[in-house]
Amino acid sequence: MKTLFTLLAAAGILAGCVVVPASYDQRVPVVVHDRDRDHDGIPNRQDRDRDGDGVRNRQDAAPNNPYRY
Repeated sequence: MKTLFTLLAAAGILAGCVVVPASYDQRVPVVVHDRDRDHDGIPNRQDRDRDGDGVRNRQDAAPNNPYRY
């Protein structure tokens, strides 16, 4: 097992890439797909007015911009 690890480490160094194992206490950032743009508690996928400008997404020319209708 030690020989295999040594060979893999040598191959990684010779290839120009080094893999550093992450410790268990490091947190991986989570990508959130259901964000809440207008902070009203309703995720954007379910919000009928996701930018909070008072105009529904279907009638809004810029549904992600609260300063344009």
